[in-house]
Amino acid sequence: MSQIDYFTEDRSVEAVNARMGDEVSPRLREVMASLVKHLHGFVKEVELTQEEWEVTIEFLTRTGQICDDKRQEFILLSDTLGVSMLVDAIQHRRPPGTTENTVFGPFHVDGAPVLDMGANISLDGKGETCLYEGRVQDPDGNPIEGARIDVWSDNSEGFYDVQQPGEQPEWNNRGVFITGADGRYWFTGIKPVSYPIPDDGPVGQMLGHLGRHPWRPAHMHFMLNHPNHERIVTHTFVSGDDYLTSDTVFGVKESLVVDYVLNESGETKWKAHFDFVMVPNQ
Repeated sequence: MSQIDYFTEDRSVEAVNARMGDEVSPRLREVMASLVKHLHGFVKEVELTQEEWEVTIEFLTRTGQICDDKRQEFILLSDTLGVSMLVDAIQHRRPPGTTENTVFGPFHVDGAPVLDMGANISLDGKGETCLYEGRVQDPDGNPIEGARIDVWSDNSEGFYDVQQPGEQPEWNNRGVFITGADGRYWFTGIKPVSYPIPDDGPVGQMLGHLGRHPWRPAHMHFMLNHPNHERIVTHTFVSGDDYLTSDTVFGVKESLVVDYVLNESGETKWKAHFDFVMVPNQ
């Protein structure tokens, strides 16, 4: 028999990876072989105890049990460990000067209404009003017509409408806008507020044990789609927020921090200007 037919501590990686069948797809083989290599390397490096492994299994079990169609605790786990941002960064390497991606987050809802440019997405009338405006353009500064801009944010108390069904109006602080020939967009919302991610489950307990807080800095979500350009999923963050450099999901990028300025000559209290630069499809 081959020396890797039997499992040993020294040859654990080889023993496990040798069991994969001949018909496994090359990509699956690559991914699983690397996963086994690094997982076994971690266990060996820290010399994980049986008790610690049982705690890990129990933690993962509880993480799965709390998931439902409104809450995905595994996304929170991925986010708070920085994995979501790392995968996003690898998959969205863009030229300098174009808009950076950040995490999608768990609170997007498909089917938000398409609104006339300039509409107010705050349906409950609460919070400090803010005018959002800017342009959607290509790297050469040309306006992009027909860009679909999907926006969503929390309310003045730090909750999304899907977190408070029956309390907030449906589609509160959500909407979709389509740019015209000039590439401009503008709409009224509220100045978002900082909020904690749901921390009443296993991920929140993990953060507590690690001495970490569950807070996200205030932000407005944007998702831009156009048939001739790469999709953008991003936020704009409120400058001066207390959590910009300690976002629990690591989503802040310096280029996405926006000055919210007092709108002394307008109908809203605040104004936030941000221009989006989309990368053409290859």
